[in-house]
Amino acid sequence: MPNAVYRPELCIRTTLEAAETYGFPIDRIVFEITEGEQVDDRAHLRDIVQHYQKRGFLTAIDDFGAGFSGLNLLADVCTDLVKLDMALVRNVHEDAGRHAIIRGVALMCADLGMQLIAKGVENREELESLRAMGIDLLQGYLLARPAFQALPSVDWPG
Repeated sequence: MPNAVYRPELCIRTTLEAAETYGFPIDRIVFEITEGEQVDDRAHLRDIVQHYQKRGFLTAIDDFGAGFSGLNLLADVCTDLVKLDMALVRNVHEDAGRHAIIRGVALMCADLGMQLIAKGVENREELESLRAMGIDLLQGYLLARPAFQALPSVDWPG
């Protein structure tokens, strides 16, 4: 939640300790800004994101296009990743408006040096439409269902 972090160096201490204990690479950890809460202090959020990035973490705006994750947030806070809300992705191949919006967001993200992820890809037509726009980072039921228990087991040290 965007307003929950007061001092980023304290909030990530547990995450850093866990990553070190288990040998998990920090550059594989992503801190996401959720859309469900209006940001009270954009400058403070920008400082938090920059602090996390300097520490080697990736940052993301989640569900871009929904709730409070809109253009103003994108203009004020430069994250590494922008995750499109699945409602924007739905039937993009049939909807000229959604297609134009996603194509525009893809161009903005490229200009800002951010990677774009399309969430909620559920059919081949959506996939092909998104890939034709140059969007290569995709997630959704077409590609794989959530299956944490199906992940390969890892022998963690300790």
